Amino acid sequence: MRYKITLAYDGTNFAGFQRQPNMRTIESELTRVVNKMAKNPTPAIVVYGSGRTDAGVHALGQVVHFDMPFNLTAENMRKGLNSMLPVDMEVLNVDIVSEDFHARYDVSGKRYLYRMDLGEFRNPFKRNYTGHWKFPVDVDRINQAAKDLIGEHDFTSFVASGSSARTNYRTIYEAGCHLDQPNNELVFEFYGNGFLYNQVRIMVGVLVEIGSGTRPVDDIQNLYRIGDRRAARRTVPASGLYLKHVYYEGDDPEHPTKLPKRQR
Repeated sequence: MRYKITLAYDGTNFAGFQRQPNMRTIESELTRVVNKMAKNPTPAIVVYGSGRTDAGVHALGQVVHFDMPFNLTAENMRKGLNSMLPVDMEVLNVDIVSEDFHARYDVSGKRYLYRMDLGEFRNPFKRNYTGHWKFPVDVDRINQAAKDLIGEHDFTSFVASGSSARTNYRTIYEAGCHLDQPNNELVFEFYGNGFLYNQVRIMVGVLVEIGSGTRPVDDIQNLYRIGDRRAARRTVPASGLYLKHVYYEGDDPEHPTKLPKRQR
C-alpha cells in the first residue's frame, strides 16, 4: 500500500528535511521509523517528501509518501508512527492513496507562513520560532508592495545561490501580512505554485525593509527588472518560516495546475 502522510515538525534541532550523512534530518528520522515498523525490509523503504525545508524551518503540514510491504489501516499507521517518532515530529493525518500518487511531483501549490517578532530585543522564548525586526513598520505599506508579488514573475532577485531550479519563473496566488497584536508579530503568508531556494525568506526581507521605509514601495518591480540577488540584500532567519500547507489536485479548484516539470 502507498501511504500519504501529513506531518508537522519543529525544525529547530534538525539539519533540514533532506537526508545528510551524520546529520539529524526529517527524512532520516521518518525513514528509520517507517523501516522499523516494516521490520527492516530489503530493499529499504524510501520516503518521498513534497519538497525540502532548510535547517531550522518548521512545518505545519509537510506531506510525504512511501510504500509498505504489508497493509495497515490509515489510523493504525498514524498511531504506530507517532508512538515511535521523536517528540519534535507528529503525524497529523494518514491517507491510503493510489500507487501513482507522488508527494513531490503531484504538488499543485504550497502555502508558507513567516512570523516576525517586533520586540525591541530578541525574545529568548521566541528565538527558535520567529524572525526579529526591531524597527517600526507600516503594515499597509507592506501589503501595498506585496501585491507586486502576485502573478507569474521571474524571481531571479529572490533566489539564493545553490538553487537547482531550471527556471526562476514562479506564480504567486496570494501574498500579504497582518499584525498579530497580542504577540507583537508580523505574520506573512504566501501561496504559490512553487517557491525557489530561500525565496520566501528573501521576499520577507524585502518587504520589511519596504515597511520600514528603507526601500520604495514599488521596489519589487525594480528587482524584477534588475534580476540580481544582491539587490534584494537580506535573507531573514529560517526560524520564522513555516510550511503551512501542500496542495494537490482537487484541494484548490481555483488553482489546480501542477508546477510544470521544467520548473521542478
